[in-house]
Amino acid sequence: MTPPMDTATDTPVRKSIVVRAGLQHTFDVFTEDFDSWWPRSHHIGAAPMKDAFLELRAGGRWYERGEDGSECEWGKVLVWDPPTRVLLAWQINVQFKYDPTALSEVDIRFSAESPTVTIVELEHRNIEKLGAGAAEFRSKVDAPQGWGGILDLYAACAAAEK
Repeated sequence: MTPPMDTATDTPVRKSIVVRAGLQHTFDVFTEDFDSWWPRSHHIGAAPMKDAFLELRAGGRWYERGEDGSECEWGKVLVWDPPTRVLLAWQINVQFKYDPTALSEVDIRFSAESPTVTIVELEHRNIEKLGAGAAEFRSKVDAPQGWGGILDLYAACAAAEK
């Protein structure tokens, strides 16, 4: 018998945003310029965050560097398909701490609506794999200061830099 689905955690968090910039530029700002738009308030390291990094290749790291030089992993790049897709392993547990055994996924897709407009769709899925506390965790990443607010910051940066 299949266990019942817990819609509080089994349903992915999905967000999309229109970016007033071309496809390649939009992708590049998300990936190459990741540190320029990622909010400093969204870090998990012990020290205040100085930089955020996304290594530009499958198998690359996704991490932060603190003001004290320490590094804190967030996950890794699972799929690197410029300029249309990046799939990230989110290895952050429900306490918002790095945990190499935790694994949900953040899938970001970029599609050109026109030469100067790009649609960015983000899906954070497999949250149920985070175990106890997954429902509360899901509500946090789905809250206005979660993925939606982060994408707003990103879109504003991408549109300003074009």
